[in-house]
This record gives sequence, structure tokens and C-alpha cells, in this order.
Amino acid sequence: MKFSIPESDKTQLLETLKDANTRFQKIYPGDKPDRQPVHTVYGGANLFKSDTTEKMGAIALKNLKTYAPNFVVLAKALQFPGHEYLPTLEKDIHLLENKLKQLSKEEQQIEPAWLPYTIYNKIIHKLETEAVEDFRIDFEDGFGNRPNDEEDTTAVNAAKELAVGMREKTISPFIGIRIKPFTEDLKGRGVRTLDIFLTTLLEETGGKLPDNFVVMLPKVTIPEQVITLIRMFEIIEKKHQLAPGTLKMETMVEATQIIMDEEGRNPLMRIIRASEGRCIAAHFGTYDYTASCSITARYQTMAHSVCDFAHHMTKVALAHTGIFLSDGATNVMPIGPHRGDHLSFEQLNENREAVHNAWRIGYGHTMHSLINGLYQGWDLNPAQLPMRYAATYHFFLSSYEDAVHRLKTFVERAAISTLTGDIFDDAATGQGLLNFFLKAMNCGAITEQEALATGLTIEEIRSRSFYKILEGRRSKSH
Repeated sequence: MKFSIPESDKTQLLETLKDANTRFQKIYPGDKPDRQPVHTVYGGANLFKSDTTEKMGAIALKNLKTYAPNFVVLAKALQFPGHEYLPTLEKDIHLLENKLKQLSKEEQQIEPAWLPYTIYNKIIHKLETEAVEDFRIDFEDGFGNRPNDEEDTTAVNAAKELAVGMREKTISPFIGIRIKPFTEDLKGRGVRTLDIFLTTLLEETGGKLPDNFVVMLPKVTIPEQVITLIRMFEIIEKKHQLAPGTLKMETMVEATQIIMDEEGRNPLMRIIRASEGRCIAAHFGTYDYTASCSITARYQTMAHSVCDFAHHMTKVALAHTGIFLSDGATNVMPIGPHRGDHLSFEQLNENREAVHNAWRIGYGHTMHSLINGLYQGWDLNPAQLPMRYAATYHFFLSSYEDAVHRLKTFVERAAISTLTGDIFDDAATGQGLLNFFLKAMNCGAITEQEALATGLTIEEIRSRSFYKILEGRRSKSH
């Protein structure tokens, strides 16, 4: 065989390319295998108690059972595919439930009622065991602008309640605070609350933070705001002898200037870099962002096209960087207009219609987010939680068979690539496929056993890293 490129030239050029490829891969390592909560619940700091999330779960469960006492009512309210063929009489629903309980695995896959039945029961289990995945103790919009003495006191009380929740294990697996923005008029208040809250919490807990604790900085528009927060983190860490980098943050996408700056550039990557590795997520603020686009209040919804534009711009800027992205909130609450224990038939019916309508709106917004690759959103009221999980479970379970086929095929193809050492690109792509199952397992949509259909082992799935999976298989092949 004859070649035109001298070996020395080829080696030098490919080494130069290797350096460039490596730099690129460090910037865009791919999706993180870490658990991402499916939602963040925002609650006013003045209302936070050590058992707040447990009480929210009880309220959410009562809301579901009141307005959807069985899976058929839920399926019809949300108009699941095939809902029109489900029975309506209670005795027929009961017979169908008994039939579904006795189906084999193969029969379940071809029974149309199995999906809504499964989703309903998974929602109940989730609300009973881990209704709230992520909670943000809110000192911003959910708290408002109050006298300094009141916010100081609230910061102390909320920190003490969080310390109690840590001891009694009643808090959500992810938790944090949202402080006021570092705009010129509010920066002093934001820093003061941050300092009081963390100082009190660390003193109460002997220098310990909750698992997955994060500080949300809202209304970010310039990197300097993030840099200032990081410098504050460093001072607090040093004061309380925390390891450098312990404190993490999130930013919010809720102004047009964070999508495009004065020079016509998207500044999101510069804002993330300003965090020096501490920023783990970017959350969308639906109502502040639509307001910044001069959208009037009546049309400020998650379904507005300006929100889709912001989402796509955020995706383009931060995709494959490992930064988690979250959509915003639905502001239509599934709460009936009539209260009390002695309501008329008409009032009960009006309540049901109002709740079901709000359910459909929230369900539709969440499904829209999921379809567009945003696997997290906000909830503002416990009554919204059932629909968060209804949409999430429907999304994952209805896509399960296709996802199994894709990942199984990819695993088989990647096994061939490992023999040649062509591993990095396969790992990055495979991680995205694997994350579908990790997200589905984390929220309770599927079990580890159901993920085994992909051809992966339990050990491989628990590693949460497709790169490690490929490396393990390559070492076994040699």
C-alpha cells in the first residue's frame, strides 16, 4: 500500500487535533448521570416548617383521591389515549381493576387500560413516599419585599426549621433557598439573608448542610452577579470550615438580557463559567420572562411562543455541558372555587370541573416541557403534584418500549466500538440514552428490573455512567 502523508506529519497533526478535541470534550462532557429532580416546589420562607414537604404530600394525595377516586376518572379528565373506551359505572371499573391485577406481563402490554391503571397507582405510591423531590425555601417572589427585621427573623426561623427537618429526616431529597436578586437595589438584602440563613443553619447542625443543598440566584443578567455570589460562598466556607466548593448555586433565566446581551451574543455560557463550577442548573422563570417580553398578564403562560424561543436558546447554549435545565410553573391552581363540608351538588360539580380543567392545563404544560427535553419544572401548590407525576409517568411509560429498543441496539453496537478503543463519542451518546432510564427510575416511573430489558446489568445501571459501562465491557473483552 502506498501513502502520501509522511508518518511524522500525520502524527503531529493528529496530536494537535487531539488537544482541540480534548478541550471541546471538557467543555461539553455530555449529560450528567446525577439524579435530576422532576420538579422544584417553591414555598414562601415564612411558611416553611420542618415537615412542610410531608404535609404537601398528604394534601396532594387528598386532592387526587377527591377529584379522581379511581384511574378511570383520571384517564378521562386528562383524556389519555383510549379513555373513551373505559367503563364509567363503578362496578364495571372495579371488575376491570380486578382483571388488570391478574394479567401476565405479556397481557399487560396489549391491554389498553393497563397504562392509565399503572400511572394512577404509581402516582399514589409517589405521593405517599416522596411527594416532593426538590423544595426551595423562597425569600423572593414567594416571600415578597418586607421590612428588614421581618426577613431577618424569617431567615433565622427557616434555618432552624431546616435543621430540625435534617435531624428528623422529614425534608425532601433536594432542597435549597432562593434569595433576592443581586440587582443594585436588592443585592444588600440578598446577601444579608444568605448570610443569616447559612450562619444559623451551620451553627444549628454543627457545620453540616442538607444533601443536595443549593442557593438559587434569581434575575441574573450579567456574570458579575454570579461572581459576587461565589466570592460570598468562599467567605462563608472559610468561616465555617467547609471544604472549598461545598456551596452550590442555580441561576434563573427570566430576562431577555440573559438570552441575548447588548452585543447580540448569548451570555449564558459566560454566566455559567463565572460560577467556577458551582452552578448546577438553570431554571426558567415563565412570568418574569414573558413580562420582560412585554407580554400582558392574560397571555403570560408556559405555552407562549416566547417561552419556547428562550428554551431553545438556553438548550443551544448549555446542551451537553452537564447543566440541568428546568422549565417554569403553571399558575392555574387545581383548587375548586367552593369551600366547606356542606356543598350542593352544583357546587361540587363546579369544583370538579375547575380542578379537572386546571389538571389538563398543568398536564399539558408538563408534557410540552418533557417533549422538548426539559425534564424538570416548577410547582407552586401541592394540588399540582398529582399532575406533575401523571405527565411524567405517562411520558416515560408510553416511550418505554421504544427507548428499550434504542438503548439495547446502541449497547450492542457500542460493544463492537469498544474493541477498537473508539469509546468517548459512544459514551457521550449512550449517556443520553441511559439517562432516560435513570430519570424514569428516579421518579418511580419504572423499576431497575424493568430497565434490564436494555441488555444492561443491575451493576451497570447503578454505575449511572455509560462511559464506565463501556470501559467495563472493554476490559472484559481483552
